[in-house]
Amino acid sequence: MRRHHPGRLLMEALSRRRFMTGAAAVGVSFAALPKGVLAAEEPKLNFYNWDTYIGETTLADFKEATGIEVSMSLFADNAELFARFKEGNPGFDVIVPTNDYAERMIKAGILEELDHSKIPNMKNLAPAFQDAAFDPGRKHTMPYMWGTMGLGYRKSKVDGVPGSWKAVLESDKYKGRIALLSEGRTMLGMAAKYLGYSLNTGKAEEIKAAEELLIKQKPNIKVFAQDNGQDLLLSGEVDITVEWNGDILQVMAEDDDLSYVVPQEGSLLWQDTLCIPKGAPHPDNAHKFINYILDAKAGAAIADFIQYATPNAAARKLLGPDYNNNPAIFPTDETIARCEPQTYQGEAVQRLYEEAWTRVQAA
Repeated sequence: MRRHHPGRLLMEALSRRRFMTGAAAVGVSFAALPKGVLAAEEPKLNFYNWDTYIGETTLADFKEATGIEVSMSLFADNAELFARFKEGNPGFDVIVPTNDYAERMIKAGILEELDHSKIPNMKNLAPAFQDAAFDPGRKHTMPYMWGTMGLGYRKSKVDGVPGSWKAVLESDKYKGRIALLSEGRTMLGMAAKYLGYSLNTGKAEEIKAAEELLIKQKPNIKVFAQDNGQDLLLSGEVDITVEWNGDILQVMAEDDDLSYVVPQEGSLLWQDTLCIPKGAPHPDNAHKFINYILDAKAGAAIADFIQYATPNAAARKLLGPDYNNNPAIFPTDETIARCEPQTYQGEAVQRLYEEAWTRVQAA
């Protein structure tokens, strides 16, 4: 999610329509059809996405352009996404895992290989995003958005800029006014980074130290928020929250008393991806949808609305300086240098984090 050039660092370290007859029928899958029968996909697509993470009119525009109607369901975090697909596809065509979980899903055999011939708009991606270490050759993923995780805060309630993770991880100064994320792997990683370790540590004793830090801090935490810390901040229920940069930027547009900072210890640099899970009921429609998202105009509309950094170079050319020069969207090289991507390190290490998080929740 990556250093000096965020997309390149990600590479090194490491997110609905009618079936067209005639020529468009070439390439349709016959796997589920009776012998001798050619069936067109119904004009539907099931999309599993994060909350507040699509353009205001994107799904309607896609239906108008293609005739395909999109049904969108929401998940709160990557752990929930992975759990739903671990035993099979419950009926979705396109999903949006973050880079480390995308790699985990690839290794678990959950994701289909993409047909790049059906995604010509891949050419719009910036060169640094054309490949990824977590998915060599982009065989299973297309980049959707990238960004940072940091602290959203209410300026009138917080003393200055909260420049350290200490404000939420080791202090009672904002007791009862703090929201952390409910995503255990990420919060344990942030606690480890605050303690001076890598957020990707695989050492049991360092993960244990992060666990103990969070347990000690629990009396000061109001809630472990399920991807809605920005709403709690906007409503005044909390004064400081751990959140994704774009989510905070969205509410900053509604309340100028809100702001965002990446703490001095560094943070998580992430990349969300567009993927087709195995067993997708509408795989052709899924390719069309991904290709539509990577269109310059469609991509620009999404990025401008959700206020996340797009990897789409053609889309960026359509957006103005308020977007392209905003350091909360596109962090400076100095900020990027303090951050690192979260990586998948195998199921044994994953279990260490999951067991530690279970103890944090139970404490």
